[in-house]
Amino acid sequence: MRLVRIRLVLLASGLVVALGACITPSIPIPPPEPALMTFELSGDPNNRTASFSYPPNVNYIDSVVIVYNRQKGKGVVEDAHPDGSVGPTDPMPADVGDEVVVSFQRDDQTVSTCVRLREGAQSATDYCGP
Repeated sequence: MRLVRIRLVLLASGLVVALGACITPSIPIPPPEPALMTFELSGDPNNRTASFSYPPNVNYIDSVVIVYNRQKGKGVVEDAHPDGSVGPTDPMPADVGDEVVVSFQRDDQTVSTCVRLREGAQSATDYCGP
């Protein structure tokens, strides 16, 4: 009888551990900080492009980076570097003031920040909106 109880306790413990592993939540990655985003504009006013850069960040290692200009309907998709940094990306059509969405996608998580484009570092307070 005692052996049966021990087996039942071990079986129940194993089930609790197995079920707990299935519902463990993943830790969300933070959205990119606008003040750390850098855009380098080039070209003449009628044919301007921008390249995006972001410094190393362990949260973005193995991420796919999507930089999309809402006004132009164009963007770039690139892998983050092994240290989690990005860029400079290939140039994409852009003008100062355009709404640009920067997304980092890793496994089953995607985080994004939308900024109004300006030369150099982006404003920490000038987000996209109405």
